[in-house]
Amino acid sequence: MKVLIIGSGGREYSIGYALKKDDNVDKIYFAPGNGATPKLGENINIKDFNELANFAKENEINLTIVGPEDPLVNGIVDVFKEQGLTIFGPSKAAAQLEGSKVFMKNALKKYDVPTAKYIETTSLEEAKEFISTMSEPIVVKADGLCAGKGVIIAQSKDEAIEAASGMLSGESFGEAGTKIIIEEYLDGYELSIFAVCDGKDYVVLPAAQDHKRVGDGDTGPNTGGMGAYAPTPLVNDEIYKKVRERVIEPTLKGLEADGMPYSGVLFIGIMVVDGEPIVLEYNVRFGDPECEELMVLLKTPASELFMGAATGNLANTNIEFEDKYAVGVVVASKNYPYSSSEPAEIIIDEIVDEDLAKNSYIAYAGVSQDEDGKLLATGGRVLVCVGLGSSIKEARDRAYMLVGQVHFIGKKCRMDIAYQALKD
Repeated sequence: MKVLIIGSGGREYSIGYALKKDDNVDKIYFAPGNGATPKLGENINIKDFNELANFAKENEINLTIVGPEDPLVNGIVDVFKEQGLTIFGPSKAAAQLEGSKVFMKNALKKYDVPTAKYIETTSLEEAKEFISTMSEPIVVKADGLCAGKGVIIAQSKDEAIEAASGMLSGESFGEAGTKIIIEEYLDGYELSIFAVCDGKDYVVLPAAQDHKRVGDGDTGPNTGGMGAYAPTPLVNDEIYKKVRERVIEPTLKGLEADGMPYSGVLFIGIMVVDGEPIVLEYNVRFGDPECEELMVLLKTPASELFMGAATGNLANTNIEFEDKYAVGVVVASKNYPYSSSEPAEIIIDEIVDEDLAKNSYIAYAGVSQDEDGKLLATGGRVLVCVGLGSSIKEARDRAYMLVGQVHFIGKKCRMDIAYQALKD
């Protein structure tokens, strides 16, 4: 089969990496891909959704997989389905779960899914009034897509009012912030749980834990993610059961009843408070860097998972995962997340350790090729070093061994990924 992957990051590289090992897959295209994706397939430079659909038809693409949220929120799935093409991802209507935080919070309320107390507003006066009733810290969120930066955790009421004012005026996030959510801060531990859905049925993937802040010990500003590991021992059977019964199933039933059946990945940001899972947010695509670990843990051929969901056939698809752990360490450029860095050549040492070679891989993200074919670090998050193991410690150690094989000027990473699971 032929597969088209939409996107250019480490998430899309890891999906391509899993499909490359899949005997069902003959050819992989990336639109647009990055400087390393030609190792796995062919890059195409087409952005227009209709032109991409025409490309898929002309090249007899059997399955298109959408990685990032932007094309989903902007309706790429609807365009492809109108052309009779098979595509993995939610419709434009269902993608509002990520495209609008107001839509998402109201859906949680409507479907009786546990979430933090909140208000939605376009009025600074209403925001101030609600903030005055709250305990610190206070969470202020822009409604629209802000590339993961539209959430402020204010440590005081004055800071919360300042954040709300900056968003509502359009100063902070433009149009994305002219409607906001203000909600209570939940004190617990955070999880990423992914359900692959086909409109009716779903498969829950091993729960992961992401590390958002740039510095060791969860210090410094939030980023797109500095590393992740899966599965996390912080989730037990009882929490999985509660998430299925209280979160996933009412959401899928509610969306179907509202005429927008959900197909694709439902990424559930969970805060566990006193053993109870409470939904922080929904995203409509795989997390990055969580996807890089989940893809390598997938035992079933990746094409069967994606095709089963895209064709409404998950009930007849047996999805299995390796009985192992995966840890991914993001290697970033010097100035991330503060500013861009100068392009730098990436040198990867030859891996002579057979054990490491067999149980690790690199998912490339912010990279390009120069005219001589050299790989350059050009993005904030450059690549993810992923280690596999029979324990989290073994997987973590292999991931950091692989980090040691990677060299470029300004290279930086956190040195404590998976510390929550290993601190005892």
